[in-house]
Amino acid sequence: PIDRAEVHAMMGRQEVGQAPLFYAFNLEEHVPANHLLRGIDQFLDLSELHPHLARHYSHTGRPSVDPALLIRMLIVGYCFGIRSERRLCEEVHLNLAYRWFCRLGLEDAVPDHSTFSKNRHGRFRDNDTLRFVFEKVLERCLAEGLVGGEGFAIDASIIKADANRQRGVPGGEASWDRESSLARPVREYLEALDAAEEPRKPPKNVSLTDPAAQWTAAPGGPAFYAYSTNYLIDTKAGVIVDVEATPAYRTDEVNATRIMVDRVEERFDIKPTHLIGDTAYGTAEMLGWMVDEKAIEPHVPVWDKGERKDGSLGRSNFRWEAEADEYRCPQDKPLRSTGKPTSDDTLIYRSSVHDCAGCELKSRCCPNTTHRKIARQVNESARDVARQLATTPRYVRSRRHRKKVEMLFAHLKRILRLDRLRLRGLKGARDEFLLAATAQNLRRMAAWLMPKGPEAGIAVPI
Repeated sequence: PIDRAEVHAMMGRQEVGQAPLFYAFNLEEHVPANHLLRGIDQFLDLSELHPHLARHYSHTGRPSVDPALLIRMLIVGYCFGIRSERRLCEEVHLNLAYRWFCRLGLEDAVPDHSTFSKNRHGRFRDNDTLRFVFEKVLERCLAEGLVGGEGFAIDASIIKADANRQRGVPGGEASWDRESSLARPVREYLEALDAAEEPRKPPKNVSLTDPAAQWTAAPGGPAFYAYSTNYLIDTKAGVIVDVEATPAYRTDEVNATRIMVDRVEERFDIKPTHLIGDTAYGTAEMLGWMVDEKAIEPHVPVWDKGERKDGSLGRSNFRWEAEADEYRCPQDKPLRSTGKPTSDDTLIYRSSVHDCAGCELKSRCCPNTTHRKIARQVNESARDVARQLATTPRYVRSRRHRKKVEMLFAHLKRILRLDRLRLRGLKGARDEFLLAATAQNLRRMAAWLMPKGPEAGIAVPI
């Protein structure tokens, strides 16, 4: 039999005595060497943040919360998918690694969650601070050699807006009393309408709480209000070189490409040799901009509806004669244009009724009309360049790099949990997308550049 007294004698007990008056505690020693924040801290430099914001602070009054502390806390939130600012303050208060990264000691107070809102909608937004931080991180990526500057890839992903599907009205019925107090997203939307050079067609459905959000059913399923985050990445290491927020509307997404490519060239003197995208970026106007204006190889499928699916002769069966400015049909008869483009920048090339009347191929070419017509875009030469590039081995290789953008979007939604916005308005979406892209670049640097090994490796996936 077991002696119970002997068992009890061997059972350990925690002695609770008087708490010591002083503790010897080093926060640095309690943050694991392989923690993700150690890698991020090594590559995050906010030394220029204070001069950047200096003009937005008064010379008198009480000292404010350090803006560098707010930025560090926001980066923690977006790196670890902590979307609520109230919860972020609680996590920083409790988590030793978060305190260490934010330069807070054990006894230092954590800022109140309302401080984020005041600074985000005030100083940070007025001075474009979040883009400043994003570009400083990108400069570090450049300095570390993670940006090749040769191949860029572009894509967009739809993110749900903070707007109830039920609280919407048809676009023509949306109205607000400008004399009364309006919410910030509504004011920004109305100001954008007033500043627009051309009146915009009312959308099909408008949210009363976030009118800038686009009503869309693009991903499939029931329609909802959303914005698009547009990423321009360098294909060497998947670093995000620019990000732009737009309504979830295809035209706005494509136009964002021009803004981002021009901005990267202006601020960092980098222009890619080739740009990778899906068919949405293969319109004639976009290809003309890439080839003729920017001298960038378009590694993009051409948006082409010239081929027929009914077995009749398509455009590829007609030979283009550039010097004569005409097409030649399979019977070597000309199709000519008046030289005057239509409203959508298209030239119409027509054959002669006399040539078509006795042609043996008429039943396969133009069975229901007296002559054949071919529409040619003003930027058709750029489309021809894209078609020719699509037959080359380097095009096939570059198409594989487009997956890097899709992987970043999957990481954004699954790991960073940014599948729905918390801030409203286009400016709110821009703030969230900039912070998320900054967090992704910092995690990328930590994963690529920190020492690898069982003790020094980064334990958190990128």
